[in-house]
Amino acid sequence: MNINISQAAQATGLTPRMIRHYESIGLLTGTARTAAGYRLFSEQDLHTLRFIQRARSLGFSIEQISQLLALWQDRERSSAVVKTLAREHLKELEDKIAGLQAMHDSLSELASCCLGDERPDCPILDRLAETPGGDQAGGRQHN
Repeated sequence: MNINISQAAQATGLTPRMIRHYESIGLLTGTARTAAGYRLFSEQDLHTLRFIQRARSLGFSIEQISQLLALWQDRERSSAVVKTLAREHLKELEDKIAGLQAMHDSLSELASCCLGDERPDCPILDRLAETPGGDQAGGRQHN
């Protein structure tokens, strides 16, 4: 069974543009072509595209997906290698979560300090204007 790119997009939930992109960067290889140059996708191509889509939904980078695809296709590989890659990605996600939580906490603290009334004083803007030494940078100075 060979299908065109629109059908492949519908079958995988990807856009034709993303499918072409994955092919252009080498994640999807060996796609058949018609005499007129149109792409034809096999069941294996669809399986690979779904694999890529699931890996992307878990936040894996293109480089990591390339590694995962190579491991998936290598039946001699050790699952320990795959687990190591997954754990490295998990650590990256945990670091991002910690960074986002710190941003959330800082912004929440700033928002709670601001009265949000008609007065021009705003602790949020004051904090953003601070220089590392604690002074306020240029712009508005408060007396």
